[in-house]
Order: sequence, then C-alpha cells, then structure tokens
Amino acid sequence: MTAIELAADIACPAERVFDLITDLRGYDRWLATSAHFRGTGQLSANPATLGTTYRESSPLGVRNGVVSEYERPTLVSFHQPMTVRLGLGTIDITVRYTLSPGAGTTHVRRVVTIGVSGPLRPFAGLLARPFGKEGRRTLRALKAYADVLA
Repeated sequence: MTAIELAADIACPAERVFDLITDLRGYDRWLATSAHFRGTGQLSANPATLGTTYRESSPLGVRNGVVSEYERPTLVSFHQPMTVRLGLGTIDITVRYTLSPGAGTTHVRRVVTIGVSGPLRPFAGLLARPFGKEGRRTLRALKAYADVLA
C-alpha cells in the first residue's frame, strides 16, 4: 500500500472548507477538470454525507466511491476503488481529509492510500505518480478558492 500525504494551511474556517470538500457537485466552481478528474456523477446525495455514493471516470478506469468517514467539520474520507480498463484489475483508493481549525486558518491534511493488486502490482510506484500530481493540484485549487472566501 502506498500513501501520499499532502497538507495546506487555508485562510478559511474549517466548516466552510469542509463544505467545499463535501459539495461534490460544486467542485466545478474551484477545481478545473483534468485528464484524471472529469467531474463527479451519479451522486446519491449532495452535499455528501456518510454513505453517499458517486462515480468518477478517468482514462485509467472508473471509480465507484462511497463516503466512508464523516465527522463535520474535521474528517471526511472517500473510498473509491477503481476498476481499471481492459480488465486489468482494481486499484483500491481512499482519500482522507483531516481538518484542524486554528486562529483564522484551517490546516488541511489530505492522505491518499493506494492498494494495487493483480497484474498491476509491479507498476504500483508508477501508478502512484499521477495520484500525487492530482492531489497537489486539488489541494492548491482548494486553497486558492477558499482563501478568497475568508
């Protein structure tokens, strides 16, 4: 299992940052689409709460996700196993946000864990790279947008 840990201090209250993260339909306000993130669809609820399901597609495969942890305004996790195209298996992905409120700021920690099995296992290191790049892009965009809201 690979873990990608990122963090940022955002000049916005934790409640507001949490609301941005859990408003899956609202990501288009602050996060541009990319090769790896084309938007979230088939949401069972919005804003997301514990048990909310959703679907995301990318060139590598389809992620069928569920909100697996939810403690407003400090913790939310998205478990989103990806079914890889061409029948190459599944990549087990969990994205976990931990928010720590401070004096006028919120420390946001984003940890992505990736488990690779089957024929893709020898390529686990290579597969982790785009997740790290996308995670950095997401956290930068969240910070840029939320800093202005404060």
